[in-house]
Amino acid sequence: MVTEAKKQVVQEYSALLEEYPIVASINMANLPAKQLQNMREQLRSTVVLKCGKKRLMKIALEQLKDKVKGVDQLIPYLKGIPALLFTKENPFILYKTLEKNKSTAPAKAGQVASKDIIVPAGPTGFSPGPVIGELGSVGIKAGIDAGKVIIKEDSLVVKEGEVINGKIAALLTRLGVEPMEVGLDLAAVFEEGSIFEGKVLAIDEQEYIDKIMQGASWAFNLAVEIALPLDETKELLIQKAFREAKSLALEAGVLADGVVPELVAKAERTAQGLKQDLGV
Repeated sequence: MVTEAKKQVVQEYSALLEEYPIVASINMANLPAKQLQNMREQLRSTVVLKCGKKRLMKIALEQLKDKVKGVDQLIPYLKGIPALLFTKENPFILYKTLEKNKSTAPAKAGQVASKDIIVPAGPTGFSPGPVIGELGSVGIKAGIDAGKVIIKEDSLVVKEGEVINGKIAALLTRLGVEPMEVGLDLAAVFEEGSIFEGKVLAIDEQEYIDKIMQGASWAFNLAVEIALPLDETKELLIQKAFREAKSLALEAGVLADGVVPELVAKAERTAQGLKQDLGV
């Protein structure tokens, strides 16, 4: 039996889907209430964030799949503590906005590392003592310099996907290392029948621009090499053709207007050389 509460949830999601062309599945696990409130305030002008029970979200998306084709593809991406985010922003801009609004936080025992956790080499505020052994027990090479404990080299202490234990979490906090990211974790975005996973939207803009520029350079060089007459290559092709024609004319001794002075100069040099050889 469908309760009034379920009907109300479906109606709310339906209204939002009609107003906003893009809907994203967000994982809010490990996001403290204070940070969630701050992010709501920061994103209020561009997005609508709808929290609720995962079961009701699944029901709503399933029931709306005929009205909004393919929206039920979001169901597998309702992970952790899910929420649905509605917006008119481009998916790539949305991902960038959410990433920009993330902040760092200390690691806690039991959390799963979202990326490799590396303790960087350098000085610490610790005085020599048992802490050197504590660091060594988790794979951090330490020594003493100028009366203080130093970390000799970058040390990988937790691999991506591993659970952080209490000992490592405590050491990271004492070292001032905040490896965790606090924010809205974008699982996937639905737009016009297509699903874009978060990792697909994680584009390095500078790398993308560099590749476009490199591709344009390669295309231009190829066009010049095969003498393809384009607006961008015509001037260079004419200059190249002129240089090659002039070189051929000089080599063959063709009396063309563009090479006569150089042919005369060449003949003069040849005559002077011959005159010296003959002793005339």
